[in-house]
Amino acid sequence: MSTQVKVLVTGAGGFIGHHLVTYLKSQGYWVRGVDIKRPEYNPTDADEFEMLDLRRWDNCLQATRGIDEVYALAADMGGMGFISTNHAPILYNNALINFHTIEAARLNGVKRYLYTSSACVYPDYRQRDANVTPLKEEDAYPAQPEDAYGWEKLITERLATHYRHDYGLETRVVRFHNIFGPLGTWVGGREKAPAALSRKVAVAKLTNNPEIEIWGDGLQTRSFCYIDDCVKGITLLMRSDYREPLNLGQDRLISINDLAEVIANIAGIKISLKHVSGPQGVRGRNSDNSRLRKELGWEPEITLEAGLAKTYEWIEKQVRNTVTTGAVMVNGVMYQPLPAAALASGNLGMPVARA
Repeated sequence: MSTQVKVLVTGAGGFIGHHLVTYLKSQGYWVRGVDIKRPEYNPTDADEFEMLDLRRWDNCLQATRGIDEVYALAADMGGMGFISTNHAPILYNNALINFHTIEAARLNGVKRYLYTSSACVYPDYRQRDANVTPLKEEDAYPAQPEDAYGWEKLITERLATHYRHDYGLETRVVRFHNIFGPLGTWVGGREKAPAALSRKVAVAKLTNNPEIEIWGDGLQTRSFCYIDDCVKGITLLMRSDYREPLNLGQDRLISINDLAEVIANIAGIKISLKHVSGPQGVRGRNSDNSRLRKELGWEPEITLEAGLAKTYEWIEKQVRNTVTTGAVMVNGVMYQPLPAAALASGNLGMPVARA
């Protein structure tokens, strides 16, 4: 009889899920990936990959059959431009996905279940200063999460805790702080700041137009964690005995203006920042990693510059290909023609074909 642990990764067609599948396979796990789409940029390394909409109860039962451990990453999400303008669908879709998946996992005898939450659970009143005090896990209460996305994350954290208390399901909860890296969304409206800025800098480099747009005054601050550290941290938490929510992110604070300059330095160009109106989220957010170090004996190791260098190289290649062909594929939909100016803004125009 095989003793290989069978793992389900939901959201395996997305950025973090795709990388997590690859990492788990390298660690010797049998992996089933599930998503409504396949990975866009590289084939999956999963032993099985099933195209399933996890908003449906029957699909969740199918996805969790014969599984020992679940990494629950599936979500309707994106960057600030997306989550600030899609409150109802985000809350509705993610609540269905997460409520159905954890109950199906319980009924199918899953032993361990890791839920991926977000730093968006932290209240606005603790994040109004760009020079923000790093957020500790207990700072999530009294609750005032960011947008519908944050509220759903916080409620599902509570659900995971109650499933452990009431049913004995070994749940783990991780709170991501701005994960970035190659093979992720870089255009189309759902991309996050490192990818969006990398795209804008790449367009500036290829068109010899140094001006790039920044939402707001650019003084808002964040910390950013590279994807390789993220997937390692997730698996360390799953294997640990720690059962409460845990931050996973870098604790180096940087402004969006400075982030753009770091990327420009990597690209080898000088840029001019044009500040425009747009959603900015909280004024400042940073991760307090004290508990991460204590409980896991580890913290993210890859520097911001090293992670951005890998990310920018990949995104510049995507931009070069897109400028050359005049078309880009996003979520299985082809958009064309695509002038460089439109690519810089992320405006894709009308779709012309679906893969």
